[in-house]
Amino acid sequence: MNTTTTAAAAGAGGTAAAAVPKAQFDWKPIVLLLAVIALALPAMGSGTTWLTLTVAGLSMGLIVFVIASGLTLVFGLMDVLNFGHGLFIALGAYMATTVMAAMTGAPVLGVFVAMFVAMAVAGAIGWAFERVIVRPVYGLHLKQILITMGGMIVGEELIKAIWGPLQIALPLPDALRGSWIFGEAAVEKYRVLAAAIGLVVFAALAFTLGRTKIGLLIRAGVQDREMVEALGYRIRRLFVGVFVAGSALAGLGGVLWAFYQQSVIPQIGAQVNILIFIVIIIGGLGSVNGSLVGALLVGLMANYVGFLAPKVALFSTIGLMVAVLLWRPQGLYPVANR
Repeated sequence: MNTTTTAAAAGAGGTAAAAVPKAQFDWKPIVLLLAVIALALPAMGSGTTWLTLTVAGLSMGLIVFVIASGLTLVFGLMDVLNFGHGLFIALGAYMATTVMAAMTGAPVLGVFVAMFVAMAVAGAIGWAFERVIVRPVYGLHLKQILITMGGMIVGEELIKAIWGPLQIALPLPDALRGSWIFGEAAVEKYRVLAAAIGLVVFAALAFTLGRTKIGLLIRAGVQDREMVEALGYRIRRLFVGVFVAGSALAGLGGVLWAFYQQSVIPQIGAQVNILIFIVIIIGGLGSVNGSLVGALLVGLMANYVGFLAPKVALFSTIGLMVAVLLWRPQGLYPVANR
């Protein structure tokens, strides 16, 4: 009888488990990305031009993803609209100019040192920014927008006081200049390096959030903070860590973007901020996967349209955002549907 009961229970449990549908990955945004790449080939009329622009667009998209990933973490896991994100981007860019000026004897090593220093400085400033500016306005989105934007404006003025208001050149080291030639297509060395760093950042975020205990606690804290705290975990410290990590990623992205532009100005963070918000709106607010796909779409669109119709290139990303929202009003990967 016990055996029968156990078997029946096991059967019922198996039936119940089988009845619960497993979440399936949504491939439609990936298909959209591949379709954009494929449709660009006949529009270019040249395979060489298409390959060059595609690699350039993907690398630009991955740089933008690194910058946007920090804001995605902060909003998706902490529900904080941080319009001061551009401050950490600018800090990263200016730290790169300082480090490169100090390491003229080892310029390639200086690039990686600049990344490390920028992440450390941006993370430290992000910790202070969270404690002084963001913490009093948790849960108040309108106040978050106003106070974080004010913090960015003050930060820009401090940057002018330290580094000056004029543009600073940031040339690439000789080893990262030039291109690799594949047939008649040219692939810039720095873009390949930037793309590789972007992929590493995405892999690290995906592993941390999906495969580690810290990621599990953070996601659980988003769903039910009181329950996680009742189990003895200090969720506030985890959230502060998320904000610091997001700020550090913005600093890293600032270094990558500064070398991409090969110059730095105090408004660099505010300029990139607009592009970042377009990316996270396209991808779905708070979605890391969505930010990646959205950033790649934006990078490809900017390069393709810039080549085919330069006069409308400035509006291409906004047009892309409008088209995606007409298709999916909550973005490519809505967090609520995960």
